[in-house]
Amino acid sequence: MGRIDTDKPALSRRGLLKGLGVGAAVAGFSTVTGSWVTADAATRTPGLVAAPRLEGTLEYSPGALAAFGKDFGGLVHDLPKAVLRPGSVADVVKVVQYARRLGLKVAVNGQGGRDGDVESHSCYGQAQVRGGVSIDAKALATIHTIGSNYAVVGPGVTWGELVTAGYAKGKTPPALTDYLHLSIGGTVSVGGIGGGTAKYGLQADTVQEIEVVTGDGRVLTATPTTRADLFHAALAGGGQVGVITRLRVKMIPAPTSALVFSLFYDDLGTFLADQEKLLRDGRFEHQSGELARKPDDSGWWYRLEAVSYAAAPDQAALLNGLRDVRSAADIYPLPYLDWVFRANAWEDFLKENDFMAQPHPWLSLIMPASTVKRFVESVVPELTPADLGAGFSVLSPINTVKVRQPLFSRADEPIVYLFDLLRFPPPGETRIAAMLEQNRRLYDRAVALGGKRYLVGAIPGMTRAQWQRHFGPAWPGLLAAKRRYDPDHVLTPGQGFFG
Repeated sequence: MGRIDTDKPALSRRGLLKGLGVGAAVAGFSTVTGSWVTADAATRTPGLVAAPRLEGTLEYSPGALAAFGKDFGGLVHDLPKAVLRPGSVADVVKVVQYARRLGLKVAVNGQGGRDGDVESHSCYGQAQVRGGVSIDAKALATIHTIGSNYAVVGPGVTWGELVTAGYAKGKTPPALTDYLHLSIGGTVSVGGIGGGTAKYGLQADTVQEIEVVTGDGRVLTATPTTRADLFHAALAGGGQVGVITRLRVKMIPAPTSALVFSLFYDDLGTFLADQEKLLRDGRFEHQSGELARKPDDSGWWYRLEAVSYAAAPDQAALLNGLRDVRSAADIYPLPYLDWVFRANAWEDFLKENDFMAQPHPWLSLIMPASTVKRFVESVVPELTPADLGAGFSVLSPINTVKVRQPLFSRADEPIVYLFDLLRFPPPGETRIAAMLEQNRRLYDRAVALGGKRYLVGAIPGMTRAQWQRHFGPAWPGLLAAKRRYDPDHVLTPGQGFFG
């Protein structure tokens, strides 16, 4: 495997730091006043620490801070003191070192989205950094190379951008989220789950090499065999050891079409048995599931979604051996790009009807196959359509042999399930606090049944001891990596792992 090319082209210098006014250069940060200081006030401000010279910009206008003091969840609002829009990796190094010297915190913010409508897609302040520096990943959104079986990208590139650019060359990433307008650096930092996880593992498992600016300001390259501790702490580790500044990710030949199977079940046990048979056989390239409301609103049923990218798929062979007690089935073909960008129309609907602007108290859990039926049977009686709004509930199997990241916590079983409540409350919904309380109850119930949480989602009241229990045997390795690469705990405080 070739290495990431670390040669950087020269970038034009865009000044020092841009502050409260257009072009208002600042001299540095005052440790006495806790604020940025403009050059004209530098001589009369105590505790001034001179700012580094940057190729990009460091902004602290109210508008810039407000944009990075919120996220998709809409539940936590922690303003940073500044926003770095880096012009180079060297800018990231300088600002991390500067923040470390001042005792400030730093967090990367993916700023995903489309058509200029971008924001952090974390759900509970995970990418926010109160009183610190937010790094705008969109400033590092270059697709550097697309090769025969890999791509080299900046962390702010979205999966949708890589799909589009790769498809023009007959390539595609193998493991995709349902919604593609998320930053690559952001999803691999938490794991990255989608229907392709059944065959290819997490999106983090498709990463071959990363360049990282550590919390102590070093630029290091890591692979599964070179600095493996850094590699495995940066992937699915919640941004605790470094700022990913470049990635080499796997690419495969792009299919041209998708044959989609939507199979509906009234019986949970039958649904789970068919899911697990298909997962073990590996006959589909995409496999997912959903707890859904019946069309007549009479209750809940279960949808198995499986997709074949074969040029001439044999439908009978693909469905062979499944239990013939399905309530309904819908089978249809789509062009590949229409399939992978299918969430665009749904997003448009949510925006047009003001669902996107509301708080989103999402819940994401990883349940063992041995207890998932008992867990879901306990949830369904208390779940109402109002608990989801315009959202949905995911119930998708994951083959754990495909998952290679130690910090993606899951039960030690061959199969686990992603269980999501992806809530989109309507405008004016007053039950947000109750939904958060329900998230906490369901999380505690899941833990009692051997479940874990996925790092996205909103679960209130997590303590350091509970995080230690969550990571289990991987906790000592995470602590060791934190001490080695971010000894002063500069990075990503919003996860709350360490209290």
